[in-house]
Amino acid sequence: MNIRCEASPDYPKIAEVITSAFGQPNEAQLVEVIRNSENYIPELSLVAEIDGNIVGHVLFSYIHVVSNEILSVLALAPVAVLPQFQNQGIGTALIQYGLEKADELGEALVIVLGHPSFYSRFGFVQSTYYGIKSPFELQAEVFMVKPLKNYEIKYTGDVIYPQVFNNV
Repeated sequence: MNIRCEASPDYPKIAEVITSAFGQPNEAQLVEVIRNSENYIPELSLVAEIDGNIVGHVLFSYIHVVSNEILSVLALAPVAVLPQFQNQGIGTALIQYGLEKADELGEALVIVLGHPSFYSRFGFVQSTYYGIKSPFELQAEVFMVKPLKNYEIKYTGDVIYPQVFNNV
């Protein structure tokens, strides 16, 4: 398996992977809109290839934590693997590679909405432990954060997602 940054010729195949993984086009549309926004980070939109074929994708993009100031942090969403390649460690490898790359780029914090049993193995914990509040009505344990090397205590407050996330 090879993990690399996406390139524009990959976009149609990435959309197929995401739509197939989620069974609907909403997440693929989200990725397309984020690519065309100031929240897009090309180095953190990654694909997994097997024998030259894209089988997985992960996107980390900017969202904000707001308290006394507005701070940019990363959202991990979506992560998708073709159904026939799921449960083989591809999603795990994509997330791990992305987290390492985010650390190298000097990012401070990653936020994810997902299953605690899956994301806790990467070091994600409930966001409220860090004074970070979800904008959604949901069980607290599914809204998680992972501080990176550049994390500072000032990253507390309310999370604000771009409007496009409301369509997912």
